[in-house]
Amino acid sequence: MSTKSRSLLEIILIDYRWVFVCFFLLPISFVYNLFYYVRNVIVFRLNTAPKKHDSKVKKIQSQVNDWRKSGMKTKMCTARPGWQTMSFRRPLYKRHFTQIDCNLIDILEVDLKRGVIRVEPLVNMGQISATLAKLGWTIAIVPELDDLTVGGLVMGTGIESSSHIYGLFQHICESYELVLADGSLITCSKHENSDLFYAVPWSYGTLGFLTAVEIKIIPATKYIRLKYEPVRGIRNLCRKFDEASKNKSNCFVEALQFGLDEAVVMTGVKVNDNEVDYEKINEIGKWYKPWFFVHVRNMMKSNKQIVEYIPLKDYFHRHSRSIFWELQDIVPFGNNILFRYLFGWLMPVKVSLLKITQTAAIKKLYEENHIIQDMLVPISKMEQCLRDIDDAVQVYPIWLCPFHLPNDPGMVHPKTETSQMYVDIGIYGVPQRRFDAKPVTRRIESLVADCDGFQMLYADTYRTEDEFRQMFDHSLYDKMRTKYDCKSAFPEVFGKVNKNVRD
Repeated sequence: MSTKSRSLLEIILIDYRWVFVCFFLLPISFVYNLFYYVRNVIVFRLNTAPKKHDSKVKKIQSQVNDWRKSGMKTKMCTARPGWQTMSFRRPLYKRHFTQIDCNLIDILEVDLKRGVIRVEPLVNMGQISATLAKLGWTIAIVPELDDLTVGGLVMGTGIESSSHIYGLFQHICESYELVLADGSLITCSKHENSDLFYAVPWSYGTLGFLTAVEIKIIPATKYIRLKYEPVRGIRNLCRKFDEASKNKSNCFVEALQFGLDEAVVMTGVKVNDNEVDYEKINEIGKWYKPWFFVHVRNMMKSNKQIVEYIPLKDYFHRHSRSIFWELQDIVPFGNNILFRYLFGWLMPVKVSLLKITQTAAIKKLYEENHIIQDMLVPISKMEQCLRDIDDAVQVYPIWLCPFHLPNDPGMVHPKTETSQMYVDIGIYGVPQRRFDAKPVTRRIESLVADCDGFQMLYADTYRTEDEFRQMFDHSLYDKMRTKYDCKSAFPEVFGKVNKNVRD
């Protein structure tokens, strides 16, 4: 698009987007986050959320019953605007569906005796971390980005919330409460309505409206000891990553790959206060600290193992301030030391605000020059996948996180009869290879399918419906769709995630 054919506003929003982000979106993000934090503190301290929950659920049931009385002319979906989700795409289907208002944003209960926290689906990871940290507890997997919601992580798995010990987010969920297509309320767990319990994850809101989730929590320590180990050579990376993932004494494992043969493998262990070397504490969550991926990249220069002690909450949300490395393309000077000290406390800008202010030109620019994908593949196929991804897009850094995948029924499980160790390969950024979104993404999707892997559903998928069903096991899901009369009420998962229904 030539400069002459663009308006002054389009020139600013595309070529100087950082001006718009820094002077408009960042202050709004800060005020929004402050308001949200204060509101949640007040609600939790007054303990009003549990009392209001039942009435909010009844309101949802009433809306579903009204939809049934009106003749069920359209399918249903939540009324949550598409720009509020973490996906960079907005759903088109909402324009034609009956939208059900589900204002479910509160923490309901923390039960330390049972080791669970009960929350509504729009509660985010930042809320949970802040609430549990004061009590000396945490959820059993790394919650990653602050704005990821429980509902998104359950229904669509979300991004980067996994563990080599516990599995994906769904595997630390103890129960789900849903409003079904007939307006009834149901609770499901491993021991009650178990088929529905296993069918809910990855179902993308097509089995009912999620209204509450019980999540497993575990005791926490104030710090973790994080070891950074630079690795050269892709085979060495895969070997060390596999060894670290099999070692259950490691509480946390991840790697950042900065080139085909350059990476840093990180292993974290929870430590008690008397085990902390206070001279090596690094509060990486402070606004003036370097972005975490830059801090890790600098470890490559040392060529030796380095150990730091990181406050637990800082570690959990280490990628939030820079949204992994996506903000470097939006605010190129965001990691500059002067900017960090003066304005770093405003970061990060909310993804929802970035989405709502996107013009058609920006959307096209992103689609033609940017890739955001998370691929889940058996760890035994990790080297093959990394080589093929490098050949297809050459995007770095690449985020690597192992997770244990049990052979539970549902849409996502190993093709083997036993559980398996998988790796989440996160690809975010501007490809250095010649990039044509559809054929390149289809090539990567086929690679993942051939490895018995899965594509995360928040990202673009160009697979056909038949190909999508081959990747995800629909047998239990289809059974539940029939049992709970979902076909006239909700679309199938493919009808909510394929590229044709996303803007």
